[in-house]
Amino acid sequence: MRTIFQEQRKTGRLDLEAVEMALRSALHRAGAGALSRLLQWSPPAADERILPCPCGQQAEYKELRDKTLLTVVGLATLKRPYYLCDHCGEGQFPVDQELDVAEVEVSPGVRRLMAVVSSESAFEQGRQHLELLADLKVTTKAVERHAEQIGADIEAREQAEIQRSQQLQLPIPISPPIPILYLQMDATGVPVVGKERVGRVGKTDGQPARTREVKLGCAFTQTYVDEEGRPMRDEASTTYVGAIETAEVFGRRLYLEACRRGWHRAVHKVVMGDGAVWIWNLAQEYFPGAICIVDLYHARKHLHDLSKLLFPDDAAARQSWLKQHQDLLDDGQIESLVSALRLLIPEHPKLEDQLGTEADYFQTNAERMRYPKFRSQGLFVGSGVIEAGCKTAIGSRLKKSGMFWTVNGANKIIALRCTLLSGRFEDYWETRARAA
Repeated sequence: MRTIFQEQRKTGRLDLEAVEMALRSALHRAGAGALSRLLQWSPPAADERILPCPCGQQAEYKELRDKTLLTVVGLATLKRPYYLCDHCGEGQFPVDQELDVAEVEVSPGVRRLMAVVSSESAFEQGRQHLELLADLKVTTKAVERHAEQIGADIEAREQAEIQRSQQLQLPIPISPPIPILYLQMDATGVPVVGKERVGRVGKTDGQPARTREVKLGCAFTQTYVDEEGRPMRDEASTTYVGAIETAEVFGRRLYLEACRRGWHRAVHKVVMGDGAVWIWNLAQEYFPGAICIVDLYHARKHLHDLSKLLFPDDAAARQSWLKQHQDLLDDGQIESLVSALRLLIPEHPKLEDQLGTEADYFQTNAERMRYPKFRSQGLFVGSGVIEAGCKTAIGSRLKKSGMFWTVNGANKIIALRCTLLSGRFEDYWETRARAA
């Protein structure tokens, strides 16, 4: 600070930013000193100098020992009692457990900051943000390690809750009914390291896989429609769950989320997705009786792609055919659409397989494509929320240029990111603090 004001006297110019940063550092040092004084424990009383040891014997108080912690105000010193078991040689610091700093050298506050910045950006960028915004100098590896540890803890708690849900041990709160509760599902690829792709076939024939599939689900509510009768998603009602895992495992994860969101209290239950078979298998297994809707825009894309195959060189014919058949789709006349597609097979024998596959797609999903009926009920017919979620929750963090993940590492960050985007991070942190 003195150097800054000396420079001002010489030049007549005040560098306000430099003053701000210098003052912040000074305040942090003062805060770290005050925190260090607060973290000074006294020797235990005579009746508190023996603790049980995990080996079954007893650990005795030996001395006070120092530990340096990086806190949100800088380096602070913790002085706490040390206990040692003479039988097994295992030492204990009970205060470390109480303060949630066992086997780490950074405070809970710093770890929380690391988790938040790592959920939004690459670990190196997170390190830079911590230094710029919080005056905390840490390594990139430390940011990665602590963010993944928190993500792993979130996932472990999620798995424990999933097990309870499978055993019907989840409480069902008594709350007002929910007018409409939606579940949407989709999948998106995440680039992974070579060992995670061994033996996996890519989307292109003869090419190895370059990604692993993240299954993502979201839940949100709807209470109103607008003046024109269009459905309106309730503000801040969207929550997310996801992981790189099989459809079977993901189904249990999404079922838990549905229970948390009040599935059993919903007057109208809606499941939405594209035409992927795994989505509707999960809907049948975990959400029987729900209104099932195939995303209208995904169904339209099937017709759009097919029109390009049928009329590759005739734009006018392509547009005419597309409008005619899209009208059938939009009007929910799926049986007529299927018949029209099957009639095309003799005219286009080279496209027989493709036309048959598309006709089967619409026939299988016919009851999920009654769009006029769904609209008359004031329901969404597009799954844009989950499609946007794939970009926001997954793509913007895990699919940046140059990123390659292990499945384990990706799932930790996905767990962390879904918790933050769902507005549950503060609840998680409070529960973690109580547990400590």
